[in-house]
Amino acid sequence: MKTNLDEIWKNCLRIIRDNVSNEFLYKSWFEPIRPIKLENQTLTIQVPSQFFYEFLEEHYVTLLKTTIRKEIGAGARLNYSILMDSHTAASTQQPSMDKYQTTNTNVRMPMNMNKDGIENLPNPFIVPGLKKIKIPSQLNENYTFEAFIEGECNRLARSAGMAIAQQPGKTAFNPFFIYSQVGLGKTHLAHAIGLETKKNFPDKIVLYVSAEEFVRQFVDASKRKVSQDFLQFYQMIDVLIIDDIQFFAGKKGTQEVFFQIFNSLHTQGRQLIITSDKTPAELVDFESRVISRLKWGLSADLQLPDIKTRIKILKAKLYKDGIDINNDIVEYLATNITTSVRELEGILISLMAQSSFNKKEITISLAQEMVEKLVKNHKRELSIEFIQKVVCEHLNIPVDKMKISSRKREIVQARQLSMYFSKKLTKNSLTIIGAKCGNKDHATVLHACKVVENLYQTDRKYRNSVDELEKKIAG
Repeated sequence: MKTNLDEIWKNCLRIIRDNVSNEFLYKSWFEPIRPIKLENQTLTIQVPSQFFYEFLEEHYVTLLKTTIRKEIGAGARLNYSILMDSHTAASTQQPSMDKYQTTNTNVRMPMNMNKDGIENLPNPFIVPGLKKIKIPSQLNENYTFEAFIEGECNRLARSAGMAIAQQPGKTAFNPFFIYSQVGLGKTHLAHAIGLETKKNFPDKIVLYVSAEEFVRQFVDASKRKVSQDFLQFYQMIDVLIIDDIQFFAGKKGTQEVFFQIFNSLHTQGRQLIITSDKTPAELVDFESRVISRLKWGLSADLQLPDIKTRIKILKAKLYKDGIDINNDIVEYLATNITTSVRELEGILISLMAQSSFNKKEITISLAQEMVEKLVKNHKRELSIEFIQKVVCEHLNIPVDKMKISSRKREIVQARQLSMYFSKKLTKNSLTIIGAKCGNKDHATVLHACKVVENLYQTDRKYRNSVDELEKKIAG
């Protein structure tokens, strides 16, 4: 029977191949199918995923129906065995080839590939009327790995990014989810991965797009009733970089089309790189299935750089611009600007501009003047370490003890207060706060904050203590 089954399926593939003009589509959608059983004129075939099954149902049902009936007989029926994400098989029974179970996920692959393998579809990144075969990557050529200074704060993310650029779509880091507060280099790292990939694989289609631009394109495509073209365009990208995905919050239509694009690219072994100001678990107003996909690969955070890394960043910027200033000034800037890499570079640019326009020498006093202006015009950014120091001093507990695993009341209280104020007074994610407060997870941080808030509402003495602490921390 096995030989007979194989023979029947080979004949079916021969007929299908004659009727599918595009070789790419045939190899993508029919070669992965495996016949596993033929019983009572019902052919069971195994397909790699749910949306693979849905695509066949939507686009090739007539061809499959005609082919199988021709080979097996007029009463032939089809049964699918779908390989789930957990690699366990589940069957979707079809009692008749005239009835099909479908879902809202309509995935379509490119239909109009040209001889170069680039699809002739409307390109959202090209002004209408311009004919360009190659898709511009939208990458910033200045955001290279060489310009992305490595430190303890970003080593994991940078190393993972380099590995992806060597084998896009073939590592376990797919999707690669980069998160941090503003100004720590998420966008720079995403561009660097794209640029390095283009250097290693010139023929791959790499595309960077901000989440805001993606939403705008999708809304425009929907209004013009060409949303299918929009979907097909993104399904042909080899390395897709979406920056600041938190902008998708509450936008169900955008999340739906992103979900379809994600499934299509991931199944084909294409690479996805996503950036956000929150971890996947902390994203609000996102569908659970989208959150689930974002957690599949590697999530890596970029933390505030320590003083050694800040000095390296400043020196690299000065070297690139061909400027030489005293090391004392560099160290002063690195010591006093701790909020973000962007602000660190910004004050250096302002300092050089002041020197150039006003023909002033760059001195410590000029640097102090610029820092004072920055501090005056911008609210001082607090660090988790500073908050921990103030809390522990207030409770008369060494900071080291707060970070050890202990259920002593005073230590737990110090940890909870540190988490509470870090969440309230800093822009750090819950994951980063938990990691710096005894290697706790984000759920523990949320619980700690609720405990403090409840006590604050019900215990007057506790409330006075918390208010006093906040004054000390915020200055």
